[in-house]
Amino acid sequence: MSDDDDIQYVKRQRTLHYGSLEEAERKRQAAGSAASSTTGGGAAATAASTATTAASSTAAAATSTGAQQTTTQTTGAGSATSTTTGGQLEDIDSDEDYEESAKKSAGATKGGQQTPPTAAVLAHRIDDDYFDLEAEMERDTVALLEEFERKKRARQINVSTDDSEIKNNLRQLNEPICYFGEGPAERRRRLKELLASLGENAIKQKQGDGEEDRKLQQREQEQTTWYHEGPDTLRVARLWMADYSLPRARDRLERAKEALEVPSATRAGRMVEMQKKLQSLAPLCSQVGDTRPVSSAAFNEDSTLLLTSSWSGLCKLWSVPDCGLKQTLRGHASYVGGVALRPGVKADEENVVAMASGGHDGAVKLWGFNNEESIADITGHMPHRVSKVSFHPSGRFLATACYDSSWRLWDLEQKTEVLHQEGHAKPVHCLSYQSDGSVLVTGGLDAFGRVWDLRTGRCIMFLEGHLGAIFGVDFSPNGFHIATGSQDNTCKIWDLRRRQPVYTIPAHTNLISDVKYQQDCGSFLVTCSYDSTTKIWSNKTWQPLKTLQGHDNKVISVDISPNSQYIATTSFDRTFKLWAPDS
Repeated sequence: MSDDDDIQYVKRQRTLHYGSLEEAERKRQAAGSAASSTTGGGAAATAASTATTAASSTAAAATSTGAQQTTTQTTGAGSATSTTTGGQLEDIDSDEDYEESAKKSAGATKGGQQTPPTAAVLAHRIDDDYFDLEAEMERDTVALLEEFERKKRARQINVSTDDSEIKNNLRQLNEPICYFGEGPAERRRRLKELLASLGENAIKQKQGDGEEDRKLQQREQEQTTWYHEGPDTLRVARLWMADYSLPRARDRLERAKEALEVPSATRAGRMVEMQKKLQSLAPLCSQVGDTRPVSSAAFNEDSTLLLTSSWSGLCKLWSVPDCGLKQTLRGHASYVGGVALRPGVKADEENVVAMASGGHDGAVKLWGFNNEESIADITGHMPHRVSKVSFHPSGRFLATACYDSSWRLWDLEQKTEVLHQEGHAKPVHCLSYQSDGSVLVTGGLDAFGRVWDLRTGRCIMFLEGHLGAIFGVDFSPNGFHIATGSQDNTCKIWDLRRRQPVYTIPAHTNLISDVKYQQDCGSFLVTCSYDSTTKIWSNKTWQPLKTLQGHDNKVISVDISPNSQYIATTSFDRTFKLWAPDS
């Protein structure tokens, strides 16, 4: 039996000590200096080699019996010995250190003969790097199965054979619609593979994302104000409105200062008297206005005339308070939505524009007293509906709310349109002037309102807060409060100075069709609704003061006479009612 059969091969765990390059270089230099310092004469080297051979034989025998181990490594000119006791293994820094020591040993023994290593030494130098075949094969198997599943899904996906539709689908997936040398069949196969990896609903998801982006862009456009370069007539009109509104604003502020000087007891007494007067309101007159629903009503400046419009296309002028028919205006081919009386025109003046009306077909007609035919027609809105018309406090300008998502300003002296203002995302339904004549508020079916400065053309306030379309707006005589009535059954009060809502009135159980402030001092607010009622609210506390009930159907519009003596309401029941304090 040879010595090799007695050797037990032990699998040694490889230990790698990772350090910095500086530390490795320091070890290498220390090993080189130790080798150079131990060089001596040829006889000493030969004696050392002989002693090393004997020590190696002893180490092999000690390994087979489990005794202490002594391993000696020799260089050509000297020897360096490291001893490991108690079954501990040699401390190997890294493979690089071992290779460097082997090279040094080979270089030092070129002149002499080195003793071949024994089996025990070779047993400790076996490399312990293994290739995990099972794990590698498992990874390949998983990848292969995933490839098979993907191809299976691709075969089950139905893709159109229309090449243009395939290109469109690739474009939606942000993929090239064609590769060099690619035919329709290869393109269809590529689309199938993309859908198999991304999912069958990838195209629909992309379309959904695109739709959301379009909606977001549309919302941004809804809140964007567009300005257009206007003609010279607009410049003339704006300068005139600035000259007109500034003195009126000064007078309004003077009146507000005088009102603050009134003793609180006097103000409280006036408020109590007004509330008693409002609580005694009763129907003074109920008149059948037409064979179709009566859509709107408006008082003249001295509260002696009332103009009504109907879905039959007729406009009628009534005397107040006896509600006698004085004039019938014929000319509209479809139902009329809004009417207005021009301030500053007396009832005995003829061939002067005194009234205006807007129709569903987009026709706006200007009327005079004692003449059943229109004086002039404004046709710039066709075919879009004109829902409301309103005269400027000066009587020179006429504003119209149109269902083409814009409103327009007409100069009756220059006889032209001076402003076509966009800004709403949906039709503009209502509008109202400030008492100074410098600001105008509009409300649209997009549930937003906008306040416009007529002297500059800028939108100075954005009314956002309603959950439904705005059907009625009005300015308070104080010049900074705005009331809006909406489809969400609420009436909001806005402060132009703070540019925010100050109160929300849960006014009705159905949509609010119109709102009006008292024109004298704004002490109360009137709202009408499709719940067939009209309600009066206190201006300061917004408490309900009176509910006017009497109409058999929805109430469409309301107006308050300038002298605060009468309230007129129109309804789907084809009547209009005149309300006054019970004497």
